[in-house]
Amino acid sequence: MNSILIENVTAVTMDDDRRVLHGVDLRVAGNRIVHVGSRNGCSENPASGTLRIDGSRMVAIPGLINAHTHAAMVLMRGYADDMALEPWLHEKIWPTEARLTSEDVYWGTMLATVEMLKSGTTTLCDMYHYFESTTRAMVDAGIRGVPSGVLLGFLPEPERRICEAVEFCREWNGAGNGRITVMLAPHALYTCSRSIMERLGEEAANLGVKIHTHLAETEVEVQTVREQYGMHPVEAMDAMGLFDVGVVAAHCVCVEEAHIDLFREKRVGVAHNPTSNLKLASGIAPVAKMLDRGVPVAIATDGAASNNNLDMLEETRLTALLHKVAAKDPTAVSAYTALEMATRNGAAALGLGDQVGQLKAGMKADIVLLDFDKPHLSPRHNEISHIVYSAMASDVDTVIVDGEIQVRGGNLVNLDEKEIMSRASEIARRVTQQGPA
Repeated sequence: MNSILIENVTAVTMDDDRRVLHGVDLRVAGNRIVHVGSRNGCSENPASGTLRIDGSRMVAIPGLINAHTHAAMVLMRGYADDMALEPWLHEKIWPTEARLTSEDVYWGTMLATVEMLKSGTTTLCDMYHYFESTTRAMVDAGIRGVPSGVLLGFLPEPERRICEAVEFCREWNGAGNGRITVMLAPHALYTCSRSIMERLGEEAANLGVKIHTHLAETEVEVQTVREQYGMHPVEAMDAMGLFDVGVVAAHCVCVEEAHIDLFREKRVGVAHNPTSNLKLASGIAPVAKMLDRGVPVAIATDGAASNNNLDMLEETRLTALLHKVAAKDPTAVSAYTALEMATRNGAAALGLGDQVGQLKAGMKADIVLLDFDKPHLSPRHNEISHIVYSAMASDVDTVIVDGEIQVRGGNLVNLDEKEIMSRASEIARRVTQQGPA
């Protein structure tokens, strides 16, 4: 059993009491946190074989949770920028994705996990083609993953694809020593027929898994869905009973007051993607209103083709700043709230709230240590403000996922970063039919 002792650390717990504990010990046994607090007998005399980490320069936070992404789209990073969503998809992204193989998606996902682990993300919720390859990469990388069996209604043989997605859920749920939690993912209402959406809702209910989908991302989408379903996308989802199954809804930019109330009532997890929404000019989601009404809003990067990185610290900062401007209120979405969205809210939105998102005894050991011995993080007036408004990916020193150290001293422990980058670059050159990637 792994045993890790982080000594004399500042712990931002994100617990019910919002505690920030200074000069405490944090102990991990196996894949669980077993102690966060003052030095006790176990800390003074740790078990033989315990890895001891000096936390005196560090601030510990729960691992960051990327609540909506398309990991393998790192292969198209920078390939199709400064375009509106619809032509971006139809003219660039979907034609390029048609050239991808399952092995391409594996290496694309591996590159994404390298970037995410090194920047403090310990959990990602993913929606992409060749979802088995995506999941295999998550398992091999040692990250916690929420992959989805994906369906786009315009692809041929939808019945076969639905069966494959259902079988994927049965086979992969709980893989990676329990690090994998599966979902079903109809891409969006505008790419799936009513019969497909209802069928996937039934399958998700039978499997006991959530649905992951894009929802109300743009005004064009809303108009298209109104023509296709006769109502707003949120209302269509509710009319089909999909919210009763459990939904992670990405974007939710173009929603109305009644829709927010419905999200709260049905406990819809909303994945907010601020950079992607700004870059594609989709709009600004009413996040402050959702939070005020108790909707579990998480933070996400979306895919790297529309971001263009997977840095959750950067995304958390933007969330706090963007919604102050949107509300013309400097108190809207405080630093603490933004960090809560990136950790505890992310866990709740994905149905993992009893496992991760807080630093407390009994939770899974997904822990990030930030090196605060940096000029831009000094002096330490407020650690949470520093994390949200000042910290960078390069400040991530140590990343622990499920009790296993994946990053130490800012470097990957178990993955060959250079090989992964090289393989992904070769694939990117081929699928985009361009020069050096």
